[in-house]
Amino acid sequence: MRPDEPRLLVEDHAVLGDTHTMALVGRDGSIDWLCLPRFDSPASFAALLGDERNGRWQVCPRGLARGVVRRTSRRYRKGTLVLETDWETATGAVRLIDAMPVRDAHADVVRRVEGIAGEVEMAMRFTVRFGYGLAVPWVRRTHDGDGREALLAVAGPDALVLRGSLLPQVDRGSRSHAHHAHFTVRAGEAVDFSLMWFPSHEPMPPFQEVGPGIEDTARFWTGWCDRSTYDGPWADAVERSLLTLKAMTYQPTGGIVAAPTTSLPEQLGGPRNWDYRLCWLRDATLVLLALLSAGYDEEATGWCDWLLRAVAGSPEQLQIVYGLAGERLLPEIELSHLPGYEGSAPVRIGNAASEQFQLDVYGEVVSALHAARDAGLVDDRLAWPVQRAIMRQLVEVMHDPDYGLWEVRTAPRHFTHSRVMVWVAFDRAVRDAETYGLDCELELWQELRDKVRAEVLEKGWNEQVQAFTQAYGSSTLDAAVLVMAAVGFLPGDDPRFVATVDAICARLKSGCLVARYESSEQADGLPPGEGAFLACSFWLVTALALGGRWDEATALFEQLLALCNDVGLLAEEHDGRRMLGNFPQAFSHLALVDAATTLARSGGSAPSAGGHGSSGG
Repeated sequence: MRPDEPRLLVEDHAVLGDTHTMALVGRDGSIDWLCLPRFDSPASFAALLGDERNGRWQVCPRGLARGVVRRTSRRYRKGTLVLETDWETATGAVRLIDAMPVRDAHADVVRRVEGIAGEVEMAMRFTVRFGYGLAVPWVRRTHDGDGREALLAVAGPDALVLRGSLLPQVDRGSRSHAHHAHFTVRAGEAVDFSLMWFPSHEPMPPFQEVGPGIEDTARFWTGWCDRSTYDGPWADAVERSLLTLKAMTYQPTGGIVAAPTTSLPEQLGGPRNWDYRLCWLRDATLVLLALLSAGYDEEATGWCDWLLRAVAGSPEQLQIVYGLAGERLLPEIELSHLPGYEGSAPVRIGNAASEQFQLDVYGEVVSALHAARDAGLVDDRLAWPVQRAIMRQLVEVMHDPDYGLWEVRTAPRHFTHSRVMVWVAFDRAVRDAETYGLDCELELWQELRDKVRAEVLEKGWNEQVQAFTQAYGSSTLDAAVLVMAAVGFLPGDDPRFVATVDAICARLKSGCLVARYESSEQADGLPPGEGAFLACSFWLVTALALGGRWDEATALFEQLLALCNDVGLLAEEHDGRRMLGNFPQAFSHLALVDAATTLARSGGSAPSAGGHGSSGG
């Protein structure tokens, strides 16, 4: 948008992806966020956290902001990340087709404007800003190796080249350093654009033909979807979630980012703005179970391999989050030149939570390896020594307070969820040792498993509240304990768990949305006022289903599906009116797939002990 244009909501965006990075495209045809060449690279288009002066590429009917468009609709082609946006005006109708061809040597975006009816005058705004919207590049018209005219933007290590049916002109007499073009598209005509990133010290890469680029992209994604074995209800929502998760996978390493964005606020105007372009160990079990439930063993193996590489090394240095290739240094930096989405500052890159001690990740890692081992995905000549070293470290630190699932920035505590996940680590390790005859300190692990379970049942339960609470000695409710049945700590129909579910419904649930916990500045060190964490709402679906409350669970699940945007995507949070937080969010889509898989099972069978979810062993 230009500085004076209305801001799009988070959910007004769709995503394109090439298994290395993702672009966010608005309903107005503007690419407002794109990091190149990978998810965690500096953004080349950063208008999402600022305005046009921070970089964007818009193609749309001329006069869109003045109301010339009568109707806008968009969709993904079935089973793909090829996005189609249709606009109808008084003079005709056009379609914008956007795609990111799956990565070969270079990152590229291809866009085609097709005339559907009549004629429509179109506009293009092209503003490149490298370095998260800060670096104004040197832009010049040139020719590529085939003699095709090109617009080349260069600053430092980055170069972008725009080619196609026509090129934009620089805004004369303006200090915006932007380019624009006007053109008319008639029924049956097509106007193409191809944008390609490459290292500025290398030669300009060959032109990407737009038509074949779109079709090749569509074939890749439909071919991937055709491998799915999921045949339960809500197949479209599950497919879109799995597609999104695949697109959030960094193909060279198998790591899966929590989101392709940074600093989209959990609280409008507040400081809850975090960089999620990183890989959290906490996602490990959910990722594996989601992929395995749909038959994606290759991707599950890739994620498991990434996990083992990331955690390899000295076990006392285990982190909760790593970079795309397992990088460990993730310093949190504030970018003062970006005002933030709707003024929500600061904008951050990196994440200081990487330095926190969080006990629950031990359970997540060991549970993931357990699920992968049962699926035949791990080589225990490597995996078991790593896992055994992690377990030895857990024995040393298991009694220490931690910062918990929600990464609070207050003093550490004995969080009930963290203690449950310590039990999960010992439980899964014992099962693996017994099932596969693996050498270990079995008697010690069995003893500690049983002691932790007894401790949680005694200290995590609050008799006055009639619920398992957030931390030992606390009366605060926390939706994280909803996973107790899913991980097999208690049966779903255990009276204490049922009472906890009912208490959470009474105190944390509003409509179909469930808050993470009863928020206060004392609770997490930040001002209260965030939206409801969508994964928690899906956890409630799973908890209800595992308690035999199938009708309630199904009704809630369908209410939550209605919160997806028009192309099936979910952010991290929702406040009942709009989405909040980074977008799209892996945790939300993982919890959706898990809830759907739970509901798809017949009858109220006992929960699996496979991890955060009821679908894996």
